[in-house]
Amino acid sequence: MLTSSVHFDVPARTAFDYLVDPRNRPAWQSSLRRIEDLSSETPQVGQSWTDVTSPGLRAAMVTTVLDPPRVWTERGTWRGIAAELTLRFVDVPLGCTVTAEVRVTGSGLLRPAGPVITAAAAAAVPTDLKKAARSLSARASGQ
Repeated sequence: MLTSSVHFDVPARTAFDYLVDPRNRPAWQSSLRRIEDLSSETPQVGQSWTDVTSPGLRAAMVTTVLDPPRVWTERGTWRGIAAELTLRFVDVPLGCTVTAEVRVTGSGLLRPAGPVITAAAAAAVPTDLKKAARSLSARASGQ
């Protein structure tokens, strides 16, 4: 598992509500074109959807942990690959810190791909979170 943290200049609750809603994901997640098959408009444990990525992969996603505004976890599967992303939110002076924990595993012949994909995801997640932080900052300042 790899971790990284990003500062947001909004309260943890604001960042939490934005980041855990799958409908917002295409705006800040670089590899995501759109989501489909959203099971519920309200984020909740068991909420599911399909991520449609830029390369055309379609991952089945589900929220597995939802503890507002502290922790959220999603699990995605595609063929023999499973990915888990946990976001932890902590209020700090002038905003909050969002810490991402990423782990990807492969099964069968795809087992060796897990660490490679984890490293790639760990590099992409902070960039995506920084994009989300900029977007929320612009909203908060009325831009």
